[in-house]
Amino acid sequence: MKDKSRTEYSALNSTVAIIARMTAILMGFAARVVFTHTLNEDYVGINGLFSNILNILSVSELGVGTAITFALYKPIALKDTEKQKSLMLLFKKFYFFVGSFVLLAGLALIPFLDKLMKNKPDVDHLILLYCLFLINTVLSYVSIYKRTLIDAHQQNYISVTIQTGTWALSALLQIIFLIITRNFIAYLLIMIFCTILSNVLITVKANRMFPYLREKNVEKLPKEELGDIVKNIKAMLFHKVGEAVVNNTDNLLISALVSTAAVGIYSNYYLVIGSIRQVLYQMFQGITASVGNLGALESKERIKKIFESVFFIAQWVFGVTAICMFQLIDSFAGLSFGKNFVFTKDITLLLCLNFYFMGMRQPVLIFRDSMGLFWYDRYKSIAEAAINLIASIILGKLYGVAGVFLGTLIGMASTSLWIEPYVLYKYKIKENVLRYYLKFLLYLAVTVALFLGESRVCSWIPFTGFGGDILRALFCFVNTNLVYFVLYSRTKEFKFLSEKFLGLIKSKFGKKKEN
Repeated sequence: MKDKSRTEYSALNSTVAIIARMTAILMGFAARVVFTHTLNEDYVGINGLFSNILNILSVSELGVGTAITFALYKPIALKDTEKQKSLMLLFKKFYFFVGSFVLLAGLALIPFLDKLMKNKPDVDHLILLYCLFLINTVLSYVSIYKRTLIDAHQQNYISVTIQTGTWALSALLQIIFLIITRNFIAYLLIMIFCTILSNVLITVKANRMFPYLREKNVEKLPKEELGDIVKNIKAMLFHKVGEAVVNNTDNLLISALVSTAAVGIYSNYYLVIGSIRQVLYQMFQGITASVGNLGALESKERIKKIFESVFFIAQWVFGVTAICMFQLIDSFAGLSFGKNFVFTKDITLLLCLNFYFMGMRQPVLIFRDSMGLFWYDRYKSIAEAAINLIASIILGKLYGVAGVFLGTLIGMASTSLWIEPYVLYKYKIKENVLRYYLKFLLYLAVTVALFLGESRVCSWIPFTGFGGDILRALFCFVNTNLVYFVLYSRTKEFKFLSEKFLGLIKSKFGKKKEN
């Protein structure tokens, strides 16, 4: 069987990932709606709080997955199975240690759970619920090293399909059991069962695809290569600590500074925004292994051309989505979860801004991680986390939920938005990063101008309620895409992507005709 090109793998991975993620999201959203209508606000808040606590514990993973995945790209490109075996054995041992650490650390936190809740919720069996969350988190590490090998071979459409299937099954069973029993423990037991099922399916598939995984004669990695991996793991430790603080403390701060009920509202918004983000991220994550292969084999000029094209797609996709989301999400949350679960517009604006800037960072992060550049900006994550935490606490005390999200935006704008591209351009593309900054500001200015103008026009639309907001979002979607097309259709990025797309279509239809 002939290997696919990087473009074909990227297209297949991204397409399958988007479809699969949308399927899982729809099922997960349905489960969430049933969840909020069958259990009280305290359970909603507890669900978000415990999830964030255990996400913070995942910092013990140290980013080893990213470091070893990067180490896999070259032996995979060279078809060096012995080196792959050595790396996977190292990977397996490390994740056994990680799972054990998370279990012990999670148990050690039990006496301190009360300190993380400003108003203790009226929920039975609180410790048991936390332990079930903990078990599910520990089980999630069991097959991760085999899933990573599949992904590194540019075939993450396989692991995504398996993962999505088990998520969808979990959501379906959870909906049924919540309607029948209204029991949160049953809800969590189903989640654990489907995590185990996912592990089994991934393991079976990986063993069939890569039979050498079961071979016992595995060579040790040379000290020099092991040293490089350890160095990258140390660098990723800084990134993981920073990311854990930035991504998983909002719920904790809202719980401590405002209320657990406010955590429930944010959890619902996070479900919607996070679901949209996951779908769009999958579009870019589908190219990760191809970017790793690109970095191992191609010139810096080629890398730059591909990066600028991916960045162009990101600013377009996340710009359109953020503008439309602002118009629609409040009505959607109110209709789905109830009027008590709706934020004010200033909070919604901050959530959409954070969504947009995180999306603009995705191409840089994918290229940085796929090309092993995490050592050079290792301190950036700690700086961002510190600024984020300090700003969020101060502003959270002054402005409540809005202050917490504003602190997140300040932390990101003061560090990641300019340091990450600087590292990529200096150490891989080897050109002055100023051109990137100017292009970023141009994209941002166009999007902000569109947002302000379209918001003004939307205020003139007389229809109210969810139907009116759909009409406003539809207007923003059509107008934003139209303006982007008029402004950018003559750019080299647009032309390059158009040629790639047409070439992919022709190759597919050409193969069908030959058959």
